[in-house]
Amino acid sequence: MEQQGRPREAAYGHVPAAAQAPPSPRVPEQVRGEHTHSEPPAPRPVQRHSVRGQILDALRAALVSGELVPGEVYSGPGLGARFGVSATPVREAMQQLVLEGAVEVVPNRGFRVTVRSATELAELAEVRSLIEVPVMLRLARTVPAARWCELRPLAEATTTAAATGNRAAYAESDRAFHRAVLSLAGNHQLVAVADDLHRRSQWPLLTGDRLGRRADLLADAAEHLALLDALAARDLTVVQSLVSEHFAGADR
Repeated sequence: MEQQGRPREAAYGHVPAAAQAPPSPRVPEQVRGEHTHSEPPAPRPVQRHSVRGQILDALRAALVSGELVPGEVYSGPGLGARFGVSATPVREAMQQLVLEGAVEVVPNRGFRVTVRSATELAELAEVRSLIEVPVMLRLARTVPAARWCELRPLAEATTTAAATGNRAAYAESDRAFHRAVLSLAGNHQLVAVADDLHRRSQWPLLTGDRLGRRADLLADAAEHLALLDALAARDLTVVQSLVSEHFAGADR
């Protein structure tokens, strides 16, 4: 039913142009700006992601160290209690590890740590060698010796980490060294792919002692310094041999 004394259009929200209120006077920019200084800034949605990132790093370290045992199932609430956070960032971090192949979802229970095989690690070593050996040979031909000298502190850092026997700390320094070497190629996609393969190769077997002994860590770290020397000397034969043996030794 139409409202008395009101045009039909108004009853449905359509007001004729002539009946519309006149436009408000334009407020100068500087006047409008005066009212924004007291408004609270928009919240920055980074804290949740920051917590998720920290939990992801902690879970990766626990995987490398063998604290999270291959074949075992872990719940989000249980891991959250261990790290002092809610189950939500743990589940989010675990979903990333699912994508990386480190864990698998167990419905209504949690996440099972993937059981690795020696064959899988050997395949990863082969793929890494196929990618990185040609790149390092090219870098050996083109990068000045002075640039390789700049990377010695990173190689020495791997030796320091190895001396502690802390497998997770060594794994991080090991990847940092390889990223720095490959970054000289100027290919960001290459670095990202190689780093992902490297991370996957660091997860332990079910037996749990691969690269876990201090002597093995020290031997692995020593190869970094030898590689830098060969790269600086442009000794392509030694570079190829060292890189291939380095990757093959990753699954011993």
